[in-house]
Amino acid sequence: VTGKGMTPPRKILFPPEKICMDWRQKRRPGAGLYNFGSTCYLNVILQCLTYTPPLANYLLSRQHSRFCSQQGFCMMCIMEAHVRKVLYSSASVIRPRAVIRDLKFIGEFKPDIPGDAYEFLRCTLNAMQKACLSGSNDLDVSSQETTIIYQIFGGFLRSRVTCLSCKTVSDFYKVFLDVLLKIKGASSLTTALEYFVTPKDMDGKKCFKCSKCKKKVAVTKMITVHRVPRVLTVCLGRADDRTSKKLSQVVEYPEFLDLRPYTSDPDGEPLLYSLYAVVVHTGHTCLGGHFFCYIKASNEEWYKMNDVSVESCDIHTVLGQQAYLLFYAR
Repeated sequence: VTGKGMTPPRKILFPPEKICMDWRQKRRPGAGLYNFGSTCYLNVILQCLTYTPPLANYLLSRQHSRFCSQQGFCMMCIMEAHVRKVLYSSASVIRPRAVIRDLKFIGEFKPDIPGDAYEFLRCTLNAMQKACLSGSNDLDVSSQETTIIYQIFGGFLRSRVTCLSCKTVSDFYKVFLDVLLKIKGASSLTTALEYFVTPKDMDGKKCFKCSKCKKKVAVTKMITVHRVPRVLTVCLGRADDRTSKKLSQVVEYPEFLDLRPYTSDPDGEPLLYSLYAVVVHTGHTCLGGHFFCYIKASNEEWYKMNDVSVESCDIHTVLGQQAYLLFYAR
């Protein structure tokens, strides 16, 4: 077996032992967020990140801003101030002004045009990652993947490619911050994950050059989670690949998920994850509609966050939604 893509880092930017997965302080839920026209897609992501315990612990400690020398836009400083304001303010609703002001630096978003929550999540983590690397020049790629962002959300996928002619196996590793799952025909998260790790025949296109056969060959490709993340973010792909119509079916998801069956070593000890946030999209098309979310606060209670409103709810309500994004923590 040959492998590519798992080079050890030369430098660790954030030591993993400093990550605290449990809330350092328990308190009631924080404020709701005003909608600036069409900004529900960013409100839900800000709320889900605010209630990601290891990230909130880090941001509340102000470790970033104390040493930040970034001139102008810094997503880590913005998130630090935002999380403090949401969790510590006595107000029941706040305006995420700094995020709205700097939207153009985060991605191609405008406050008055509906956006996609998954895209906003990816752009926000990307902007936070850039802020973590600010001032660190000439780092190898593996070292860049040791920031607080990658230490929390990052894992590795392994693509195992098997030549159908000579059975030579080649492994390729790729870092990920989230997993996008196809849900067409899937009734549950576990069936979608099973499909994700099922070997696929790539025989139609001879696109892989086998190192032994020395020519392009038909192969099977199997993807597994090779190194699991501390926080697993799953997007249930609700846009149909061919028609872009929204797939509105119910996909069941558990409060506790064992990721072990979907890893490169499926027979080891269970790898248990606990659900702590869910983003829901309502509406018939992927482009319009409305986003709201459910989060588990530090007091272990669940709340529905719908822009300005914050309402207490139970786990049964949380598990019965047409979910779009799922956040699980180890």
